[in-house]
Amino acid sequence: MASGQETPERSRRGPARGLEPVVDLRAVARSSGVSAATVSRALNGRPEVSDATRAHVTETARRLGYQPNQQARTLVRRRSDTIGLIWSTSYVETEGRQPFLQDLLVGLKMALAEAGYHLMLLSPQVEDHSPDKFIRAAVQHSLDGVALMAIDEHEAVDALVASGRPCVGLDLPVSGLRSSYVSSDNRAGAAAAVSHLYELGHRRIAMISGPMWMLPGAERVDGFRAAMAALGLDVPADYMEEGDFFLESGRACMRRLLALDVVPTAVFVAGDQMAVGAMHVIQDAGLDVPGDISIVGYDDVEIAALVRPALTTVAQDYLGMGHAAVALLAELMEYEIPATGSADEPGQFPFPPRLLPGKFTIRESSGPVAARARGRRSAGH
Repeated sequence: MASGQETPERSRRGPARGLEPVVDLRAVARSSGVSAATVSRALNGRPEVSDATRAHVTETARRLGYQPNQQARTLVRRRSDTIGLIWSTSYVETEGRQPFLQDLLVGLKMALAEAGYHLMLLSPQVEDHSPDKFIRAAVQHSLDGVALMAIDEHEAVDALVASGRPCVGLDLPVSGLRSSYVSSDNRAGAAAAVSHLYELGHRRIAMISGPMWMLPGAERVDGFRAAMAALGLDVPADYMEEGDFFLESGRACMRRLLALDVVPTAVFVAGDQMAVGAMHVIQDAGLDVPGDISIVGYDDVEIAALVRPALTTVAQDYLGMGHAAVALLAELMEYEIPATGSADEPGQFPFPPRLLPGKFTIRESSGPVAARARGRRSAGH
């Protein structure tokens, strides 16, 4: 083929995209008739540039298709517009994903996109147990802030909070001068479940909780116990079972409740996956939900409306939690720690946690206490 002759394929496609010239600050400056420094100041919103010049430079940049260099912008503005997410899944390796955390991630991502931030999922090495592992990740990627979910590496979290980098926990209690957290109002949600069952005539109400080391697990137990006490109802020790928010633990806990001499007529289950597992066990035993035992869950993940009977549950507002987390991060990023401030001083944390109300969703898994349920294994109760 003669030198310089184009192949038919290349003639049809035109120049390769990778050879297109890159439009940089100098190109915008040449076309605008101003210096590169003025272009930089105009595009970064600096006050020393007149409105007319800013408008002219901005329009020229748009017309030329200029895309700012993110690393250069980070150096100039000292902002990367990037939020890191640290999400440890080590404690759920045996049973796969947690649906609510997936929904919460979607809510966070949508809120960040609307606010003009990028989301970076950080994956520190599992074998790295050093307390500064999260700090190093945040510094390496020039993160403006960090969101934290489902983490049990307390030393690393404490070190990150103490570093002064803006941090927001999602269902994870962190507090410091530039740290706080967002959560559902777990206590109120649990109380709503108890009130619903009480109004249906239930008095023997048991609970299957989540892990007590996790914020939702502990707070839902607190709300359940407080609501039961306010109604004058006892909670026998064997009516309290601790699960892990996953299906199989719901099954195991429900088997133990069915084996009691006095079986509860209703069970509040602190997570929908566990609630589905509990219903499986009840139905496998030849009993009816809600005819023999009513079940109320928590979260309102997708499966709650798909099982039969459909699950009565407390719906969490994961989109609202995402927006609340981003709004809180924005406030934390603007906050300047006082020169004398210390995260060790009591009462010095200016950002209280943001609690979002849940929505009680009544479906078919809860119903009035039936005569056969009232009398089943009721001797001595």
